[in-house]
Amino acid sequence: MRCPFCGHDDTQVKDSRPTEDNTAIRRRRFCPDCGARFTTFERVQLRELTVIKKGGKRQRFDRDKLARSIQIALRKRPVPEERVERIINGIVRQLESSGASEIPSEVIGEMVMDTLANLDQVAYVRFASVYRNFREAKDFEDFVGQLSGRDED
Repeated sequence: MRCPFCGHDDTQVKDSRPTEDNTAIRRRRFCPDCGARFTTFERVQLRELTVIKKGGKRQRFDRDKLARSIQIALRKRPVPEERVERIINGIVRQLESSGASEIPSEVIGEMVMDTLANLDQVAYVRFASVYRNFREAKDFEDFVGQLSGRDED
C-alpha cells in the first residue's frame, strides 16, 4: 500500500481488525520512510459496477463518491458515523446483488433519497436540492411543501 503522505510504496500493517458491522477489515498502517500513520479499509467486492450517467457516459462505480455525497447531506446532523457506514454498505450491497453490472445514476440517486427520507429530513432536503438541481428558493418551498403534505397522510 502506497503512503498517502510521501508516496513510499512499502507501508507496514500495525493492526488489523474487523469493522463493527463485519463488512470490512480496518488496517492501521505505518510508513517506515516518513513515519506517517494512516488507516485503510478492505472490503469484499462482489462485482465490478458501472454507473450510466444521465448523458450516457459510463464510469466505474465509486463507493467513496457515494459516501461523500451522503456525508455532505448529513453534515452536522445527529446521525452516528456507524449508522452512516451501515447505510452506505447497505446501498452498495443492494447494487452488487441486483444482478446488473451497469446501473443508471438515477437508480443510485433514488436509493439515497429513499434512505435519507427515512433517516433525516434535513439531510433528505439537502441531498434533493443537489440531486434534483434546485435553482431557486421556490424549488425548496415546493419540495418541502410536498414533504409536509406527505407527513400528514
